[in-house]
Amino acid sequence: MNGGRQRTLFQSWGTQSSSSQPRADRRPEVGLQAEGRRRPGDAGGAAAAAQDGFEEGEDDDVLLVAVFEAERGLDSGGPSSSSRRAESRAALPGFDLSSGDMWIYPTNWPLRTYQFDMVRAALFHNTLVCLPTGLGKTFIAAVLMYNFYRWYPTGKIVFMAPTKPLVAQQIEACYKVMGIPQSHMAEMTGHTQALNRQTVWKTRRVFFLTPQVMMNDISRGACPASDVKCLVVDEAHKALGNHAYCQVVKELCNHTRQFRVLALTATPGGDAKAVQQVISNLMIARLEVRAEDSIDVQPYSYQRHVEKFIVPLGSDLIAIQSLYLQILEAFTRRLLKIGALLRKDTANLTKYQIILSREQFRKNPPANIVSAQRGMVEGDYGLCISLYHGYELLLQMGMRSLYNYLKGILDGSKGMTRVCNELCKNAVFMEMYDQLQAMFSNSQAGSKNEKQLIYSHPKLQKLEEVVVNHFQSWATSRGPNSSGGKADGTNSRVMIFSSYRDSVQEIAEMLNKHQPLVKVMTFIGHASGKNSKGFTQKEQLEVMKCFREGGYNVLVSTCVGEEGLDIGEVDLIICFDAQKSPIRMIQRMGRTGRKREGKIVVLLAEGREERTYNQSQCSKRSIFKTILGNGNKSFHLYANSPRMVPSDLNPAVHKMYITTGEYEPNNVSRKATKKGRKSVNKQSKLKEDGLLTAEELEFWDRKFRLRDDLGMPRLMLLPFEIVKDEPKNMEQENGTIRELSLSEWSLWQNHSLSTHFVGHSDRCQHFISIMDMIDLMKQEELCQFSHNLEV
Repeated sequence: MNGGRQRTLFQSWGTQSSSSQPRADRRPEVGLQAEGRRRPGDAGGAAAAAQDGFEEGEDDDVLLVAVFEAERGLDSGGPSSSSRRAESRAALPGFDLSSGDMWIYPTNWPLRTYQFDMVRAALFHNTLVCLPTGLGKTFIAAVLMYNFYRWYPTGKIVFMAPTKPLVAQQIEACYKVMGIPQSHMAEMTGHTQALNRQTVWKTRRVFFLTPQVMMNDISRGACPASDVKCLVVDEAHKALGNHAYCQVVKELCNHTRQFRVLALTATPGGDAKAVQQVISNLMIARLEVRAEDSIDVQPYSYQRHVEKFIVPLGSDLIAIQSLYLQILEAFTRRLLKIGALLRKDTANLTKYQIILSREQFRKNPPANIVSAQRGMVEGDYGLCISLYHGYELLLQMGMRSLYNYLKGILDGSKGMTRVCNELCKNAVFMEMYDQLQAMFSNSQAGSKNEKQLIYSHPKLQKLEEVVVNHFQSWATSRGPNSSGGKADGTNSRVMIFSSYRDSVQEIAEMLNKHQPLVKVMTFIGHASGKNSKGFTQKEQLEVMKCFREGGYNVLVSTCVGEEGLDIGEVDLIICFDAQKSPIRMIQRMGRTGRKREGKIVVLLAEGREERTYNQSQCSKRSIFKTILGNGNKSFHLYANSPRMVPSDLNPAVHKMYITTGEYEPNNVSRKATKKGRKSVNKQSKLKEDGLLTAEELEFWDRKFRLRDDLGMPRLMLLPFEIVKDEPKNMEQENGTIRELSLSEWSLWQNHSLSTHFVGHSDRCQHFISIMDMIDLMKQEELCQFSHNLEV
């Protein structure tokens, strides 16, 4: 570019720079005037601008104009605007130009400014939305998914949630927001057969599934990964390390980079490092974070009162603690003696610190330890980790939880043979175990005898007091109920969190004695061992529904109730134990204060648990301060967030009322056409005992029953040379012979056929392998026979 050309461009830019329009709006005028199509009356202004600006040497403006000249193709050989638009749209296959000039925002829900801003940002950038629980993250996802559903008529929209109950909940919630036809949506979990999922991927457009299912379908080619245009990640703080969320995003990037990512969470991570991992793993280009005290969120969030109770350890628990510390010192002394453990403060050691010490030992073992001794050291590490887990149970949950844990070790149900042998040799341990056994062996958690109830931890007494006082004060403050009778407080809801199942059962049994004021139900996850029975997905959904409708007014839950699930209106949250992770504490506290004021009670044992809680709260404040203060500068955001709309289009918002129908559960995940439904209605219903009905029995008798006049079947002898000498005329008593052939139906017998509800048995698999071997032998025999003929 010569100097004259630069001057002309600068003169044009200088004329526009004197106006009050924003610079972004003036850029097209630069190219217009540079081509010599200057408007009348602009010459003087240009000359003045040149005199005031160019001669002063403002090179930045000159370079800026030159950049725009290169980008816009102002040179004579540059592409035209129409060809540029064609190239832009060709880079986005499947985009519907007729609907791309606008995006839809629903007015059938109250307009909230922060939700509108987050949706608008998520349309054009990979966005991490961080909102307190109950403020409408699912609404934002539903609006985004609907607009990509419009923009890409042949594309696939995916919503991933970590658990199956959450998947079932979110598909219904999204339908109620935007009303995407249920015939276009599908819910898929691990229970959906792989062959059926492959068909669903071809026929549906919007998918709600777990990340493991998504990963499996991408890896085996069932999911058309290149067609995925929008990916929503719920509970995005889990996207760390090698989590299935991270694997899905990596696999999608191997097929296409043109897809939008929306990540949803109530808290992005436990620390700044974890937040950065989430941002990097999910390719986040923009952060949309709101806290409860954010200005645009305050009108929609209700106050939550947090009350903390520091409960001192009782004399009984302190006595057991003293014996337990002697046991810990006996076994940690071994590791200290050989230098495998450096910290001598046995009472303040944690299980996590011992695990870190073991990892360090494996990387750099001390020089004085020979390879033959390393096995013994590894065993001592495992023993100490198990014992410190029991120590945490004692301090946080109580003596009963410790007793159940130790009992599982000694009876072999936990499979810790070496730990059992070592503990049985320790006299102090046996003394302590005998004391626990005397207290709890005859008063298990399942006992209904009130006299046998033993408070294994002082926190249980405080918990009982808080729950009973809440319902009594609620009944008093609300006055008579709707039927005119005395208020009983049952229209209030209380949720109690405890990390261990034994503690959950103990709390439930303790509160059961206060019926009918307190109607308690436990809420746990799937079974995790041979001797533990959990709740299935169906049972979990049923418990939540019953709790929302008032069947129970107290729900005692493990961590399965912390994240995502729609528990309903909860007035009081009680945290029976403190979690070091701020994520879990925030998730627990988010269960209340959604539509009315709520209260949170945290029960803390004096000492270690109190310090853990204070550390968690400090971490939470630090994370939100970092993100809200200067989040875009504190973290490295993804720089190549794709533009899913052609560059020459700037979609405008169109607010409209969306009419949604009644959601039909499981309708979209079942194969039910009109023809199929008619044929099902014609058939008689199955008997409750699972046996055949009269119609089915008649059909079986007519088509499949063997007639009595048929003789005993035998195999054909011709294909098998080893039975050549046996008589060929084996007459039956009735004079008839039925010859069976193994090779006649080998086409269907040498491989497994597809199944629907019932899979193949082991005997069937063995038979298939035998038939396959026979088929190969037959082929070899034919080949040998042909070879002999040729010879």
